[in-house]
Amino acid sequence: MIFDVLQELPLAVLQTPDCFCGYATAAFSLQEPAQDSLCAAANGSDPAEFCQVYQTPVQDSRCMDRKFLQEKSRQLVALSSFPGAGNTWVRHLVELATGYYTGSFYFDGSLYNKGFKGEKDYWKSGRTICVKTHESGRHEMEMYDAAVLLIRNPYRCLLAEFNRKCAGHMGYASEQHWRGQEWPEFVGSYAPWWASHVLDWLRFSRRLLVLHYEELQGALFPTLHTLTSFLNTSVSPERLLCTEINQDGHFKRPAGRQRPLHPFTPEMRRLIDGYIRTVDQALRERNHSGLPSEYLPR
Repeated sequence: MIFDVLQELPLAVLQTPDCFCGYATAAFSLQEPAQDSLCAAANGSDPAEFCQVYQTPVQDSRCMDRKFLQEKSRQLVALSSFPGAGNTWVRHLVELATGYYTGSFYFDGSLYNKGFKGEKDYWKSGRTICVKTHESGRHEMEMYDAAVLLIRNPYRCLLAEFNRKCAGHMGYASEQHWRGQEWPEFVGSYAPWWASHVLDWLRFSRRLLVLHYEELQGALFPTLHTLTSFLNTSVSPERLLCTEINQDGHFKRPAGRQRPLHPFTPEMRRLIDGYIRTVDQALRERNHSGLPSEYLPR
């Protein structure tokens, strides 16, 4: 009987001879240890004996249902980022948290096959909650009523995008790619694009939410609350908890050798650090929070 239940629910709390099964809640999530007093109050017994919690092989599916907006959105919202900044991961989080598909200015068949059904929808249809874009031309930006500007450490962006260009979404560039002229030429052209992309969206967007990739990593709940509020969508605690549990999705490259030990030369670092200072200053001048301290040159 216990095993039948375990096949249906993601959590099991064991107190011999009984097993209680259910979902994570705001009072008891998988990410933070529960207070002993909560366990004792729940059972009136020794908390150490009661709080034997196991995650079963069952996936929390409370946030897996997704659909297109029932009514055409009145506002077209861009989810804008430099390539390699984690746009696909943020789309995954938005879809889990809100239950609505995200769209794309482009079409990526591999992403469509992984469940991003908004990939095939016309990007201006109004049926998706936000639209992925890497564009930064004034004309393209002014077609949106609002935008979420996703920013990630340029060193991480450059590595991620170089791997993608050389080996796809889940692969790694070969040693030959890193050691040849392809890598320095890539840095020379893409590093200034990282800066100009942010600066253009700061200048031309009508309404803007600046979102730092690292903030999502370090404080998922509050950052997702801010993001979904900007998207004018209410999110239930159950969906947020399910999103937290399933936050990684299938968008991390498998472990392996990613790059040479020191891919950035001193000249590359001077170039990139200069753009970091420029972007940080521009954000602060427009009353946004500056770049995370880990970006800034020492």
